[in-house]
Amino acid sequence: MKTRLVKVGNSRGVRLPKLLLEQAGIEPGDEVDLDVTAETGRIVITVPTSARRGWADAARLQAQRGDDCLLDEGTGTRFDAEEWQW
Repeated sequence: MKTRLVKVGNSRGVRLPKLLLEQAGIEPGDEVDLDVTAETGRIVITVPTSARRGWADAARLQAQRGDDCLLDEGTGTRFDAEEWQW
């Protein structure tokens, strides 16, 4: 796909078609990384990976399924037995 650079202030920009962004999984407002590869003349746009990406959605789904319970019983401490008052 060919496109042209457009002037954006003192910089230049590229308009990316919506379909292309959808295929790449990039949403409006997403942060992206720009890199120049070792091969000359290539600029690569990538979505940065996050260690916790998708965790919020997974937690919501787990709660909807009723799978968000503790697997082990809580472990009491001396404080619980001797000092805590109900």
